[in-house]
Amino acid sequence: MFDKLKAIICQYVEVNPEDIKPESRFIEDLGFNSYDVMCMLGDAETEFDIEINQEEIANYRTVGEVLTYIEGLAE
Repeated sequence: MFDKLKAIICQYVEVNPEDIKPESRFIEDLGFNSYDVMCMLGDAETEFDIEINQEEIANYRTVGEVLTYIEGLAE
């Protein structure tokens, strides 16, 4: 699931997949803006067949936090 999420992230920002770590912050480390984050999460919903609660996920800043959230929904 982490590799799929990294592939989605790479569609939005120019970063090598191997440079994306669980502790990577979307805006500060990967160069996302808030619009890109929302679009990327929409792609994640489609890819993982889940529905993300925008209010819940709004406070998540790192790839690892989002991954844990997505994994919880996918169970």
